[in-house]
Amino acid sequence: MNKPKIALLYGGYSKEEEISQHSADCIALSLDKSKYDTYRILITEKEWLFMDGDHKTPVDKNDFSFVTKQKEKITPDIAYIMIHGTPGEDGLLQGYFDMLKIPYTTCNAFVAALTFNKAATKHYIEKHGYITAPARLYRKNEVCNPDELIIKLGLPMFIKPNNGGSSFGVTKVKTKEDIIPAIEKAFMEDHEVIAESFINGMELTCGVLQSCGKKIVFSATEIVPKKESQKEFFDYEAKYKGLADEITPARISDELMAEVQETSSKIYDLLGCSGVVRVDYLYSQGRLYFMEINTIPGMSQASIIPQQAQHYGMTVSELNDLLIQDKLKS
Repeated sequence: MNKPKIALLYGGYSKEEEISQHSADCIALSLDKSKYDTYRILITEKEWLFMDGDHKTPVDKNDFSFVTKQKEKITPDIAYIMIHGTPGEDGLLQGYFDMLKIPYTTCNAFVAALTFNKAATKHYIEKHGYITAPARLYRKNEVCNPDELIIKLGLPMFIKPNNGGSSFGVTKVKTKEDIIPAIEKAFMEDHEVIAESFINGMELTCGVLQSCGKKIVFSATEIVPKKESQKEFFDYEAKYKGLADEITPARISDELMAEVQETSSKIYDLLGCSGVVRVDYLYSQGRLYFMEINTIPGMSQASIIPQQAQHYGMTVSELNDLLIQDKLKS
């Protein structure tokens, strides 16, 4: 019996390509070789390549096929998308695979596009009764009045790209004079910029997984940056270079843990998510603030979802198996 052919997609068009590579390495090692044939696909703005050691073959985008060293043409059964940022996290690849009728391991194109847009997600979440930090969206060529922005959001505030992740282009602004430079910095990363009130609180994040009709809500993780400078916010170095303590389960009351898990489960359903996602919060003065949702969370050894799965009693191999089996049976 032929084994399912899994295309493991990594790379992407953003600065998160390195993170994607680390996640793909861990996934490739964890996938059960007795159950699946795995093919690594590197996607860049320049080209899509099937990677097999030194062997590189262009992918035919007409049907998402490629040729192996053995001259065998392969058309994968499932796309395991592990691309952070565009085109994996913003719905572009999902739309492509929908047209080819190839199932994939993430949320659908609409959900991916919605959740990639921080302002749109916040607006949607607020309309359903959840609390988010006050914010203001700016588009290219829109003039910012720093005095009006301070009246609306106060100081300090965060200014960041509206689409994207991993803290690229993010500034914690403490003075009026820093607002315009921070907006210009964020516009170097994206065509939209969001300014958001600073919420001084505990950072929590919670993973949710649904597979074959069963939903698993992991225990929340508490994130505590180690360096004083990174206590300003959970920046790229703190996230990916081991400069933060990620404590699972979070050191919170049973009641707050239950609230985080229940809220994450409801938001998962509200947005129409699938696969595994991670929901980020700040807890301040007895209130839980929704910050953002990551529909393609990292899967490297340093990533939070594998840590939460391990605490739950699940290996990364079992987690990936659930993601794939859900698509094989759908």
